[in-house]
Amino acid sequence: MDSPDVIAVPAATLEPFIAQIFNAAGCQRDEAECIARHLLSANLAGHDSHGVIRTPRYIFWLQQGFVRAGQTLTIVHETPTHAIVDGNFGFGQRIGELAVDLGIAKAQQHGISVIGLRNSGHAGRIGDWAEQAAGSGLISIHFVNVAGGELVAPFGGVNRRFSTNPICIGVPLAEGPIILDFATSLVAEGKVLVASNGGKPVPHGALIEPDGTLSSDPRTLYGPIEGTHVRDSAQGAGALRAFGEHKGSGLAFMCEILAGCLTGGGTSGPVEGGKRSRIANGMLSIYLQPGSFGAKEFEKSVRDYAAYVKASRPAEAEGEVLLPGEPEARNRAERLARGIPLQPETWAALVETAKSLGVTPPSV
Repeated sequence: MDSPDVIAVPAATLEPFIAQIFNAAGCQRDEAECIARHLLSANLAGHDSHGVIRTPRYIFWLQQGFVRAGQTLTIVHETPTHAIVDGNFGFGQRIGELAVDLGIAKAQQHGISVIGLRNSGHAGRIGDWAEQAAGSGLISIHFVNVAGGELVAPFGGVNRRFSTNPICIGVPLAEGPIILDFATSLVAEGKVLVASNGGKPVPHGALIEPDGTLSSDPRTLYGPIEGTHVRDSAQGAGALRAFGEHKGSGLAFMCEILAGCLTGGGTSGPVEGGKRSRIANGMLSIYLQPGSFGAKEFEKSVRDYAAYVKASRPAEAEGEVLLPGEPEARNRAERLARGIPLQPETWAALVETAKSLGVTPPSV
């Protein structure tokens, strides 16, 4: 287990509990189960930052009208091979599934497709969407931004200009896909959220204060956090930093162009009036059917090259060269067997949210 100071909750207990919370908050049962399934998927993959820790925040957004239950896609513009779609500020876990379904259908018919999604609620772990596409035999590439969600300082600056802007690439293989999924910030905002609840600390220098001082303190991003489960990045004076100095900063900038400007959903800022009311994800996704590109024995070629990469001698005696997606696959197997580790503060916030909606928490 990740740490002795955690509560291990079986996935079979946690998933229906989270679904009950969303159902009680106003989501239809199928949507509530969809949201819970994807949040649990993030936890199982080891990305707790995008897992059930998000539940209280999602419920708050729903109650404030920042995200809407029961939404579907609106087609803004469509051709046989591409489309711009509007998520109508629905829950990203449902909206994301629908957008990927559309991309899969077009790519299976024409060999390639491009889907521009705008105005989606928080889309969660983007690796889920690459896994969904890979399950249909497709390569997929995803660029994501957050309209109205400034969190990250550009290279050389201290003021927030980007969001965490993930990039994800998925490659299908019969034994399980290769999934590259990373935020262009040094850590995802959710990692700071986990750290603020007593979880794994973020590395020093992941955050930056207004005077340029590097930090690892969640209060740099959230402001005072003592005595409350609420975390609001608008209350913090500092910012996250991009990974890789100018390289991560440049990738974050291009995510804004592709997922914000091109989709028509808007960029992270500037925020009108200096204060945001809601955030929304934009995502530009490209789907490729390998067989349509004349690559004979594509899977064998990928598998052979992957084996060659893994055969590199480890830099450390007990080390191992891992492919993108291997840590997540191992985490999933372990956590299905041993339970999902939650910090006590995270569990307390879930219990508090559940009780406020009349949902009885399970015994753990």
